[in-house]
Amino acid sequence: MYQIRLDQPVHAHFIGIGGTSMSGLAEYLLNSGFKVTGSDSAHSKYTKHLESLGIQIFYPQKAENIIDGIDVVIFSAAIHPGNPEYDAAVEKGLPMLTRAELLGQLMAYYKNAINISGTHGKTTTTSMVTDIFIDADLDPTIEIGGMLDDIGGNMRFSKSHDYFVAEACEYTNSFLSFHPTCGIILNVEADHLDFFKDLDDIRHSFRKFTELLPEDGILVINNEIENPEYFYEGLKLNVKTFGHENADYTPANIVYDRFVRPAFDVIENGTCIGHVQLSVPGEHNVMNALAAIAAARAYGIEMEQIAKSLKRYRGTQRRFDIRGHVNGFTVMDDYAHHPQEVDAVLSTLVKYPHHKLWAIQQPHTYSRTKLLMDDFADVLSKADAVLVLDIFPARETDDLGCHATQLVDKLKERGTEVYYTPTFDDVEKFVIEHGEPDDIFITLGCGNANIVADRIVERYGTKESA
Repeated sequence: MYQIRLDQPVHAHFIGIGGTSMSGLAEYLLNSGFKVTGSDSAHSKYTKHLESLGIQIFYPQKAENIIDGIDVVIFSAAIHPGNPEYDAAVEKGLPMLTRAELLGQLMAYYKNAINISGTHGKTTTTSMVTDIFIDADLDPTIEIGGMLDDIGGNMRFSKSHDYFVAEACEYTNSFLSFHPTCGIILNVEADHLDFFKDLDDIRHSFRKFTELLPEDGILVINNEIENPEYFYEGLKLNVKTFGHENADYTPANIVYDRFVRPAFDVIENGTCIGHVQLSVPGEHNVMNALAAIAAARAYGIEMEQIAKSLKRYRGTQRRFDIRGHVNGFTVMDDYAHHPQEVDAVLSTLVKYPHHKLWAIQQPHTYSRTKLLMDDFADVLSKADAVLVLDIFPARETDDLGCHATQLVDKLKERGTEVYYTPTFDDVEKFVIEHGEPDDIFITLGCGNANIVADRIVERYGTKESA
């Protein structure tokens, strides 16, 4: 495999440079003295930012973009044989690395690499760890799968090679290309079943992830995962568990304010070591915060400092994200695309001050929607009413006989008020016609439903103040 050398900058070309992670890695190499070019199918805020830094980006992707002088090609998970640039690079015999392989190679330069994994909660927990480590003056390099205003984007660069904090995604076994010294496992659930065979296959991948940790490496794991010992038995690791009970780190005396923001005491090995007030809502964020606390404590950070950082953290874009207000109602967006994530969001919003709660669901991929159809219908029924967009296919071309109207039918079977609104225009018209003061409309999904949320606010209302 081709090895990136930070002391020997070369010309790197990124196919799919506009992706959240890809754009951050492109900027990392640029800052390290590399010549960087790239391509994407369309302009975006990420490509505009990279172009402002002087990176040449080609639109659309085509064979001619693989210009002379390129030394290595980086490609995202969405790029496969048949892509004209991918095929041209292969034909020219150019070295090629996946996004995950590049990230793993960069990570290997750092003394401490903290990797946050799990089916859900990765971006939020990575952001919490980020704020804690920055406030503790550890000056980490950061790679996040979302936009964190606290660092002005999705990546933070440090001249120090002491700490690298990064999300570790299991899809296509990407995280098995990493070099963690500390691994966090938040949860292990059935997802990405277009790649994994079943839950056992997913659990096996997470076990392989923990095997990447060095001897005496740190593993922070949720003890509420089924048989958590499976992930570390036989390994010489410094294991720290978190959970509601019978763990190294547990919460006590949890209370919520009217906006469902939790406060709780932190119990470390049976002793109360401090009190935390979160500025982000939901019971699920208690667990995310505990994971961040356990990791921070493993690196000697004082609880008082951790508590200040967690209170300061106000969320990541596309996570329980208030986009603005229109005619007295609120428009929100969340990246939730798995039933448990949707459940966490709606369970929180049900307790939030509101008149009527409207979920705008954009199902993501045919395979996930088909396999988890009943689970989606169950959790969406927590909303007062649901709008269902057409399925966002992402990487998939085979619809597997699955259609958004089948989810509509499942919701009707449960007695849920539901409307099929296939397009953004349909959603926009419906929301403006039916929205009443104190209603909440929230777009859900990791596709592009956030576009319609922003469009409604921009055309008819006022954006949320930062």
